[in-house]
Amino acid sequence: MIVGTAGHIDHGKTTLVRALTGVETDRLAEEKARGISIELGYAYQPTGDGGVLGFVDVPGHERFIHTMLAGAAGVDFALLVVAADDGVMPQTREHLAILDLLGITQGAVALAKADRVDGARIEEVADELRELLAGTALASSPVFPVSAASGQGIDALRDHLHAEAQAMQRADEAGGFRLAVDRSFSLKGAGTVVTGTVFAGRVAVGDEVMVTPVGKTVRLRGLHVMNQPAQEGRIGQRCALNLAGVAKDDIARGDWIVSPRLHAPTARFDVRLNLSPAAPGPLAHWAPVHLHLGAAHVMARVALLEGDKLAPGESMLAQLVCDKPIGALNGDRFILRDAEARHTLGGGRVLDPDAPARKRKTPLRLAELAALETPGVAQRLTHLLDLGGVNLNTCGAHWNRTDLAGQLPADAVRIQAGQEDWAFSAAHWASLGEKLVADLAGFHERFPDEQGPETARARRMFFPKLAAPVFAARVDALYRQGSLQRSGAWLHLPTHTVELSREDEALWQRIRPWLAESPLDPPWMRDLAKRTGRDEATMRRLLQKLARQGKLYPVVRDLFYLPEAVAQLAAIVQDLEHASGETRAAEFRDRSGLSRKRAIQVLEFFDRVGYTRRVREAHRLRNADMFGRMEHAA
Repeated sequence: MIVGTAGHIDHGKTTLVRALTGVETDRLAEEKARGISIELGYAYQPTGDGGVLGFVDVPGHERFIHTMLAGAAGVDFALLVVAADDGVMPQTREHLAILDLLGITQGAVALAKADRVDGARIEEVADELRELLAGTALASSPVFPVSAASGQGIDALRDHLHAEAQAMQRADEAGGFRLAVDRSFSLKGAGTVVTGTVFAGRVAVGDEVMVTPVGKTVRLRGLHVMNQPAQEGRIGQRCALNLAGVAKDDIARGDWIVSPRLHAPTARFDVRLNLSPAAPGPLAHWAPVHLHLGAAHVMARVALLEGDKLAPGESMLAQLVCDKPIGALNGDRFILRDAEARHTLGGGRVLDPDAPARKRKTPLRLAELAALETPGVAQRLTHLLDLGGVNLNTCGAHWNRTDLAGQLPADAVRIQAGQEDWAFSAAHWASLGEKLVADLAGFHERFPDEQGPETARARRMFFPKLAAPVFAARVDALYRQGSLQRSGAWLHLPTHTVELSREDEALWQRIRPWLAESPLDPPWMRDLAKRTGRDEATMRRLLQKLARQGKLYPVVRDLFYLPEAVAQLAAIVQDLEHASGETRAAEFRDRSGLSRKRAIQVLEFFDRVGYTRRVREAHRLRNADMFGRMEHAA
């Protein structure tokens, strides 16, 4: 269990930790000279069941609230320290508000310096504290009068902490590893070491992890857990990680050490924001704030999503726009302070770490955020599926879950293609098909002389936000049902036909044999016009009309191929994909017999219509059925 101290300056937090553990947490010369804590301090104590209590001692001075917030990240149990002679002071109230906003629900109050006052004063301050705690998550916390000087109450408080540690339920270790860095330093003979609290998952010596937000991959060379050598660290523990492949100056307080799949730095995320009742006034849209999340501290702006102002004590959906990327995932708690860092304004919970910059206030978007607030994973998924598709890979990373597929409703439709893994409700999946059929009908009405849009064009026109593999799966399902047809790259309804005029049909029958004479190197439009004695404008209109009907393919401007020629070239691409996993221009040129320039033009055409996609200097097969299923050469 991680115990975090809290309380006003000079109320005896560090002295109390020393009395409980025997460890002096003030390690800086300036701290010892001035008699106050400036940096975070740490102490550890074994418990009777073989566990370890970890103490994070935080500064109490208002100037070091940012340091206190870094220490409060990941704390399981709050130890609020109040001097009996002083009673409740400003930082007592602010620290308590921070603990409440961070959702820390377990704690105790140490009424320190009890030897300096009489029993009546102790009862008076205890009553004041109970009144202060009422209405917070720590309302039921017990009060222990203690004195580090005389030893009064120390054993009782220590026994209580040990009992709470033994009773605390072990956190769920599902999900990837996340550690919030609060210190980075170098040790002679070891190299770079970072310390922090593990927010999720587990890690073992030898694992590869990433530094977020910088994106550097490092290896875990060694590990200490609660100040003891270990081979593995897990959620709820304080760990010191000895990292290979990174210098100490490359990692700072506020960074995260995470499993590679969780590396997704963000500078814009949607949240549920609660403004403290003690906030000095309403919070305006686009107000500048200090943002504290995990151990990170950055400047940000608040974009309110449900109004122009947020009053003290009220709550609202909002978007935080940071001045630089940080690590954040769904469920992370955060604190906001005003632009001058004088007051704690409020806090809340991250909902979507990858928020949109535009259309962030639409009814659909607000409904999605409301769904993201649903506590249970299965219920949250169900609500999101009712609103549209869910990218299981993205959600799995944002929610730090690996079991989303098992949480889907029984009738959910799941689409897996390559790295894409999507899920839809049965009703929404059906509505996508109905919309596509209706959109194609509208296209045919507007453009009766065209066979239909190309697949890639249809997605851009009708479903611009739908992932390409999902659109392809929806088209395939409708094709199998007979609800639509393909003519090469073109999609159309089965009832839609296009006919040429008698004159155009005669001209088409005349030029078709010429295109078939050398199908992989057909004559240009101007050559066809010259050979037929027609002007180029007339010939170009005919060829374009034939292309819209799916009878020709415009591979290059004014250069049209017959479908069987394109299918032959497409078969070469499939053979190369089958043999080596990609198609490169040189190999395609050699297999097809085309010139290098023409080979590149054909491959660019395949990219353009969605048959392939460009990956650096190669082309990868994307839609193998576009020109008909082909058998590969042995």
